[in-house]
Amino acid sequence: MEKIKIFLVTIIIATVAWSCSEEKLNSESIFKDPDPALQTEFDKWLLENYTYPYNISFKYKMEDIETNMTYDVVPATTKNSIAIAKIVKHLWLEVYDDVAGVDFTKTYIPRVIHLVGSGAYNTNNTFLLGTAEGGLKVTLFRINDIDINNINADLLSEWYLQTMHHEFAHILHQTKNYPVEFKSISNNNYIGDDWSANSETLAIANQLGFVSRYARSEANEDFVEMIAIYVTKGQAKWNAILAQAGTSGAAIINQKLEIIKAYLRNSWNIELDELRRVFDFRALTLNLLDFSNL
Repeated sequence: MEKIKIFLVTIIIATVAWSCSEEKLNSESIFKDPDPALQTEFDKWLLENYTYPYNISFKYKMEDIETNMTYDVVPATTKNSIAIAKIVKHLWLEVYDDVAGVDFTKTYIPRVIHLVGSGAYNTNNTFLLGTAEGGLKVTLFRINDIDINNINADLLSEWYLQTMHHEFAHILHQTKNYPVEFKSISNNNYIGDDWSANSETLAIANQLGFVSRYARSEANEDFVEMIAIYVTKGQAKWNAILAQAGTSGAAIINQKLEIIKAYLRNSWNIELDELRRVFDFRALTLNLLDFSNL
């Protein structure tokens, strides 16, 4: 019996070796360009506005491989996907284009933007507005909740634009880290996941020198929340944060802000105030976008 086993193995090895020696590799790529006949007008628009200029794959048809199976979610509708694609381009990608140049945006922007129609709810009474994976993919949730006939700039900022600028700031500091003294400013007041406890209010966070409750989770989140909120909330809301923070809290926030401004200037040749100015200007022209048609 042992001889028969050896004989069979020998035949198999010989057959594989012969197959490999006779087979010729096909030089044609297995990755095909999308079939134009199967593309919708939106698919073509995404190629022209995301894939070709930025090398971004914009995924709005929910795929299992792109979705965290922990959450029970549904796909985004096409009409709302069109709206968010235009908004993200206008108030995220092109903001950095205007301030730092298209080459900068193309180099550091995530390679995949993935839309999910519903929210992703956690067990600690929080839900995800967006996630980022190693600077390669950003997922945005609650796309189906957009009312394209009544676009609310404040809601867009809170749900999507703050998230996008937040996640991009992560990419920047993961590429070139910020000064270590930033972490030491509030080192004793980071509380991890406890930031979401009902007792840890926004007022308390502000008074301790944080611009949001989530910023209290850890230093990296504190850093990117500062950038995202400063850029997307506008001066009036920023002033309201400082007012609620009081003298002590406002001093801490301003200390962090100066470090961030210097970091962006020295590491990326980006002026944070210019980034905010461009965002504000583009937000004023948001009503010029046609969210119903391509």
